[in-house]
Parts: sequence; structure tokens; C-alpha cells
Amino acid sequence: MTEEIHDNPVPWIADHIRRFEETGGRPRPGVADLLLTTRGRKSGLLRRTALAYVRDGDAYVLTASNAGSDRHPAWYLNLLTTAEVTLQVGAATFTATARPATAAESARLWPAVTAAMPSYAAYRTATAREIPLVLVTPTGGTD
Repeated sequence: MTEEIHDNPVPWIADHIRRFEETGGRPRPGVADLLLTTRGRKSGLLRRTALAYVRDGDAYVLTASNAGSDRHPAWYLNLLTTAEVTLQVGAATFTATARPATAAESARLWPAVTAAMPSYAAYRTATAREIPLVLVTPTGGTD
């Protein structure tokens, strides 16, 4: 029996997840995006969201921007508790391990992140919190 996955309830993100699934993982034009599934830190349920990414070697770099909110996104808090996650990139689904980038990694990666998604630069100025970058590295085979 497969465990149920609960999609992000925010309407525009839920629509994005649905479109991603309906197209077999075809990204939005001009945006590299993926689906991230984490285990809820409180509920224990599988939680899925859609995110843009850049690559750094084998790692997928995710931005915990929460659109410039003063709170970290739930997916980020979830992976701090349980680092084992699932990614869907295109049609491929695979397990991975997530961890916050170090300060040195973040300093090196932010220019690539904002070049790929300029809105992240605005999000950084919209909040007093440090927006974490997350490195997600595949750990095993694909599903």
C-alpha cells in the first residue's frame, strides 16, 4: 500500500503541482522546477510542494524564501527534522538527502539563484530573516 501524499494547500502551488503531474513533469517555460516531498514534522504525513531550483554539481539547490515572508516555509522546517526527502524532476522520482547550505556555500550560490529567479533578490530584501538555501543530493535509485 502506498502512503498518501498531501499537496501544498496554497491554491497557486496546488495548481502548479497538478500541472506538473499532468504534463509528466514538464517545467514551466524558463523555470527549472521540481516537486519536493517531505515528512511533516508534526503530523508525520508526506507533504509535497513545487519549487524552482538551480544545480550545483549533483545537488539541487532550493530556496526557502516563502515569498519573502518572515517565517520559514513548512517544507524547510520539515526537512530540518527529517532530511530524507523525495524529488520529482521531470519524469524521474528519486530519494535524496537535504541539508541547509553552509554560510560559504550560500555566499557562492546566491548569485546563481538570483540569476535563475530574480524574484528571490526582492524576497531577500522583504524580510529580516536570512533566507536559507538547501542542498538536496540524490541518494539512491529512481522510482
